[in-house]
Amino acid sequence: MKKAVLILLILIANFSFSQSINDDKTSVTNFIKRMYNSAPFEGVKVIDDYDHQYFISVLSLEKGKYSNEAMMNRVAQVKGQSQANIFFNGSTISSDLVIKTTETKSNDNPNATVEIIESIKENAMGFVKSMELLTNFDNTDGKRMVFIFYKEIIKN
Repeated sequence: MKKAVLILLILIANFSFSQSINDDKTSVTNFIKRMYNSAPFEGVKVIDDYDHQYFISVLSLEKGKYSNEAMMNRVAQVKGQSQANIFFNGSTISSDLVIKTTETKSNDNPNATVEIIESIKENAMGFVKSMELLTNFDNTDGKRMVFIFYKEIIKN
């Protein structure tokens, strides 16, 4: 009898300290998924909840480009943090335009070809910490995976 009571007390203590499901996180996940499915978007946004404000970074990656899921998850994490970094810290964009002209001469048909090459580079420096993966799911076409990273900004 004493053993049964002892086991019962241990189980009750174990369940009382167990981790519960975060209702706020679940509700914001469902809200953002509904928002994305109604009008797909990528980039960063600030989402206001009743008593919370979240910064989100949304991106989608093509599944066929990555050999395994771990690599795709790592690329998504880096790109999500990069979007957040550019939003918070800004970036420097430089552009170069090269015009290349090639002329072919022949007696019956002279031919000139113009090729325009534009190179755009974007550099960003900074650090955004504690961006957490909120959720990831398949896009409606099934070829892309959508990743949503978030950070809580304000909690009232």
